[in-house]
Amino acid sequence: MEVIKKPRALLSNYEVLKALQEVKKNSRLKGDQKNLATVTYEAIKYLEETPCVHQSEDSVTNFLKAIKEKGFRLTKGEKLQIVNSRPSNLVELQLLIEENEERFSEEALNTILSIVQEHLPNPDQESANQESQDPEMS
Repeated sequence: MEVIKKPRALLSNYEVLKALQEVKKNSRLKGDQKNLATVTYEAIKYLEETPCVHQSEDSVTNFLKAIKEKGFRLTKGEKLQIVNSRPSNLVELQLLIEENEERFSEEALNTILSIVQEHLPNPDQESANQESQDPEMS
């Protein structure tokens, strides 16, 4: 298979989810678009199980600004993978950054991880907070 037109922009899972939700909300399917409905449904179902469902435009923007302000030279792809995966520990972060040992010290990686934890919501932490706030029904 040959790529005829190269993509002009990279989209995060958050952006894809919002776009698909908009398509689902605004679409009136014609007879030849049944596959679109299936693909849209399956993609939304998958994305709702990822960290992007807890993100907002502001959280992603603030994360990218913080990375830039600290002077970390991450590629666009690495930033995108971090936003999409929301690593919660050093090993997960190291898997997303190419040649991380040569490019960053352990202290720098820990700083990147703390920026992730500060700006990108943690779904596990949010569910734990909700459980602690909701009284149990007997």
